[in-house]
Amino acid sequence: MDLPFLPGNSFSDPTKTKYHVNQTLSYKNGYFVPKRPVRGIGGDPIAVNQLTEEELDQLANTKPSLTYGQASQPPPEDFIPAHVAFDKKVLLFDGFFKQTVHESSNEYYRVRPVKIYYYLEDDSISVVEPVQANSGIPQGKLIKRQRLPKNDLGDFWHWKDLNLGMSATFYGKTFQICKCDQFTQEFLESEGILVDEPQAIPKDPYLDSRQLPQYKHVTPSSFDKLKQFLTMDRKVLRFYCVWDDRDSMFGEMRSFIMHYFLVDDSIEIREVHEPNDGHDPFPVLLRRQKLPKDRNAVKGSFPSCVLELSKHEIHDWYSPSDFAIGTTLFINGRRFLIFDCDEFTKQFYRSVYNVTDFTPVTVRGRAAELPKRKLPPYNGFGSLEDSMQSCLSLVPQPPKKDFIRMLENDGKILRFAAVMDSPHPEDVNRKFIISYRLSDDMMQIYEPPQRNAGILGGKFLERTRVRKPGCPTDYPEFYTPADLAIGAKIEIFKHKFIITDADEYVLKWMEDNSEWIPEATLNTLRQRHGKQADTATE
Repeated sequence: MDLPFLPGNSFSDPTKTKYHVNQTLSYKNGYFVPKRPVRGIGGDPIAVNQLTEEELDQLANTKPSLTYGQASQPPPEDFIPAHVAFDKKVLLFDGFFKQTVHESSNEYYRVRPVKIYYYLEDDSISVVEPVQANSGIPQGKLIKRQRLPKNDLGDFWHWKDLNLGMSATFYGKTFQICKCDQFTQEFLESEGILVDEPQAIPKDPYLDSRQLPQYKHVTPSSFDKLKQFLTMDRKVLRFYCVWDDRDSMFGEMRSFIMHYFLVDDSIEIREVHEPNDGHDPFPVLLRRQKLPKDRNAVKGSFPSCVLELSKHEIHDWYSPSDFAIGTTLFINGRRFLIFDCDEFTKQFYRSVYNVTDFTPVTVRGRAAELPKRKLPPYNGFGSLEDSMQSCLSLVPQPPKKDFIRMLENDGKILRFAAVMDSPHPEDVNRKFIISYRLSDDMMQIYEPPQRNAGILGGKFLERTRVRKPGCPTDYPEFYTPADLAIGAKIEIFKHKFIITDADEYVLKWMEDNSEWIPEATLNTLRQRHGKQADTATE
């Protein structure tokens, strides 16, 4: 039960949180649409009778029959605006306009077809020209969508003013309307407009002139180019020939391969290179082209420096009938002697020209015998390997080393004691230590310093390979461990030494490699170390 709205009788509802007024106007597709309010302030229901849409439709469609009195008027139907009734409904007309051409003497005008779109929604019109490939004219939208003025009185073009067979002027350009689509025709007839007969759009004479006639080819009975391409594609005649140029200075006989392409009667000449023949490594002497028999049989006015010879200037070209084994051809001033051909070429001449003799021609002196390269004598500067690299290549490379041997014998050194064999009395008591490196076969000599000897000790010979005396300079022989026996005399750079002793590692290493160490060398080491063992035992 409600209390009177008096002071002291008003109470606030703690559950109520909304006090705004509901919207009664909304937007749909950019237009105002009224909406009937259902809730009041704060979301309370409105205390009035609300009818649904079904009830309203039933009341609008019900026509009661009264026995007396005047019948009530039915409620008016819902109003539908034009932007809703004619939404996405467009009238389409096909037409054209003529464009005058002043710059060309071959044509006077051009026919440019267009499509006229009339939008019933807002009575706007747009004109679009279909794009044609390679037309050379900017095409597309000629007039964007807008209401087009009809005259100077402020009137606009309407769909009632458009019909087939008439001319419409938009912004000073006259368009002839010829056809329309089915929807446009039905719409105009439903509105009581009699649509005229459609007309054909005339053809553009310029576009008709650009269209090539349909290719019609009747293969003649004789051999034509198309048949030659279809039957002779990838079929090549191969001839082996030589160019004899020994009449000129430094001339020789050089081998070539001549290819004759049956598909287009072109010729290619390739050179056959051999290792170290002294010629530039260019494989093609003459690129693929048609060769005339006489290149000079042209008019003097022909610009041969910028144009190639064609069938209009030359009428006599090389053909397969001009090639045979033993024939000499003069091509660009060179004499080419054909001495052989491949099996496919022989089969071709058997089937086409009935040639059966393919005996090859013996050609002597096709390739000149090149002299063998001789290395200059060794000059004594540096090692022999370094000097040889400067003769083998323009940019000398360091000689290759045996890295496997260097890794296996790394740190392995054979040491020998020696004295100098010299007629000078001051060299009698000089003692030396000879070190032999197994990794690179280099020797080093060291002289232990002696007190009051009058000779400074130290390094006597830097690490180097020592050549045996009397061997040739170009083919030197170097000292090896097999030459270093006890009591042996060796000559190192004009100094003679006598080996007197060796350490135990030398004997052990030589016994492990006894397959290439002489037995006499091993016996000298065994006797020496055997005497030392006996002395130590006593």
